[in-house]
Amino acid sequence: MKRLLVLFWLLAPVALAAPQDFNAAKKVAQKIYADESQTFYCGCPLRWVGGKGQADLAACGYEVRKNGPRANRIEWEHVMPAEQFGSALTCWQQGGREQCGDDDQRFKAMEADLFNLKPAIGEVNGDRANFRFSLLPKAEGQHGACPIRIDFKRKLVEPRVQIRGDIARINFYMADRYGIELTPREQQLFMDWHQQDPVDKRELSLHQRIAQQMGHPNPFVTGVKEWFVGYQLGQSKNSSPESVAPTSRDHSDVIGNKNSKKYHLSHCAGYTQIKAENQQRFANEQQAQAAGYSRAGNCK
Repeated sequence: MKRLLVLFWLLAPVALAAPQDFNAAKKVAQKIYADESQTFYCGCPLRWVGGKGQADLAACGYEVRKNGPRANRIEWEHVMPAEQFGSALTCWQQGGREQCGDDDQRFKAMEADLFNLKPAIGEVNGDRANFRFSLLPKAEGQHGACPIRIDFKRKLVEPRVQIRGDIARINFYMADRYGIELTPREQQLFMDWHQQDPVDKRELSLHQRIAQQMGHPNPFVTGVKEWFVGYQLGQSKNSSPESVAPTSRDHSDVIGNKNSKKYHLSHCAGYTQIKAENQQRFANEQQAQAAGYSRAGNCK
């Protein structure tokens, strides 16, 4: 099956342009999910009218918890929340998500990553907020028959069984591509979900469309990479933890030139020659590439 997934990606059409910010990503996502028939967290019937999603709340037994207007619209949910991938950035610490969205190319790339976006009922999107995923066997539902469980006090959320593998593979991808740490508890939970809910035809079909637009696949969907205990960010499927050096978390390792859109590593000649006002720092090469930068020609 995994060989077929890889072949499926290799035979995909020529890549389009990845969206540059969240607003652009939402417009692209509407086209990618144009035939999606269910909301992500609740599985409510979904139809698209004029590019906007409409959920049939009555058909799925959804009950408004608090915000009726928001319950009646579809929003684009970040499966890994923006707080999780943005809070370590200087822009977030200085001015929160708004400042990151204005000033930081690295954050914009993460916020606009189509692999991390799913159509969700607006009220559920708001209630989930930036809560981490967990199992909540004692929690009661707050949205009628919608099978999501939210513990507002502990800031945790349990998704329905049918999408847990999708969530796991999205989190593996985001962590691996952008150098975001997952806690040991999250890693074990997502490894379990990945095994319990393997890739299906619908996930693969959506993956092909997203990969074509983004210009690269999610290797945890295609099977090129597999997460395991001791996984080091950026390593290949068959690498052992002992044979791969950890991804550096030092933001001085990669510096991009805002004018040329080229990045330099610490051993490169141009690394110390970029004017301070033109510098864009990245944690690793993957982040630089995701932000639209390419390695400088004199940096071998």
